[in-house]
Amino acid sequence: MSSLYIHVPFCKTRCAYCDFYSQTSLIYINVYVKALVRELELQKDYLDGDAIETIYWGGGTPSLLQTDDFALVFNAINRYYDASSCLEITLEANPDDITEAYLTDLRKLPFNRISLGVQSFNDNDLRLLNRRHTADQAIKAVSLCQQAGYENLSIDLIYGLPGQTPSMWEENLDKALRLNIPHLSAYHLSYEEGTVMYQQLNAGMIEPANEETGVLLFDILIDKLEAAGYLHYEISSFCQPGYFSRHNTAYWTDRKYLGVGPAAHSYNHHSRQWNIASLQEYIEGITKEDQSLPLKGVGGYREFTVQDSRFFEKEWIDEKTRYNDYIMTRLRTMWGIPQSSFLEIFGRHQMDDLLQRIKPYRQNGMIEQDDNKLKITRKGWFVADGIIRNLMK
Repeated sequence: MSSLYIHVPFCKTRCAYCDFYSQTSLIYINVYVKALVRELELQKDYLDGDAIETIYWGGGTPSLLQTDDFALVFNAINRYYDASSCLEITLEANPDDITEAYLTDLRKLPFNRISLGVQSFNDNDLRLLNRRHTADQAIKAVSLCQQAGYENLSIDLIYGLPGQTPSMWEENLDKALRLNIPHLSAYHLSYEEGTVMYQQLNAGMIEPANEETGVLLFDILIDKLEAAGYLHYEISSFCQPGYFSRHNTAYWTDRKYLGVGPAAHSYNHHSRQWNIASLQEYIEGITKEDQSLPLKGVGGYREFTVQDSRFFEKEWIDEKTRYNDYIMTRLRTMWGIPQSSFLEIFGRHQMDDLLQRIKPYRQNGMIEQDDNKLKITRKGWFVADGIIRNLMK
């Protein structure tokens, strides 16, 4: 079983912290959707005939698309892939896009999970992040989704914001818990080069949270959610029992996935590929001369074949890369590294080398060996990225 990711590179406004590929001009939505359908056809063999278990529409802002746009893509998926047993189909949405009318249209489509980009229930935070919704709109969006029958809901929150205190973060989490949302992802703010907040940081306009504050906020996050019955199943992810993100879990457990759309990534155990991070060049590269997509203003037509690879780059995965991918993804989760699986893939020599390299982390209580698994402990969660980097080759 494999997964499909669909990147929708459109936003009405640009968030101050976001470095994902998107653009604020919406004039190319129609031609983008047609190019997406064509890519699904061109890449139909990438997953080696595997059935699709999860589909995730991410962005950007997928909720800017309309019913007809989604329908065209779902029709292409069903035409070129086996999605008959798909268990989870997620739509990322902005809270201010969620209305009764929009949800009525969504019910005509196979979505069974919605992930809302809330980020904060504090209006001052939302203004700092340049989000286009308010806290009240976020709460209303959750309620509307629940009333429409979407039980499987997730929200994203950001912590470690400039000036954010522990009490402010606790208030955020309390508001989230009162909504009884089964899945929550929470990310520490990072200042990515090229973003507005990165520029503000360098100009001395904002003061970043220090490491001590970050650790405290992370501890509050874990304590509150675990006390409320949530499982901390990945560094940034929490869920009520039975509500794991199947799609993201597939990434972390070495499953194959295909990503379509500008800047999307794919992986099939043998190779990794990534699409060009430019909507115009993506459309140009994927469009054949005999198709009449309206590319005025995009740059003309180009002949495309799979071998030309004009819209994506590919690298073949060697043993070292496979090893690093395995370490990087598996150690992010509560399931850790199953030693039997590791042995089967990489052999005894690599197993012995890994056990030797994790000794310092076992001694300081940041990694534990439990039920034939190696996993990062709560003590190591906050510095997990550093641990993982040090264990990679």
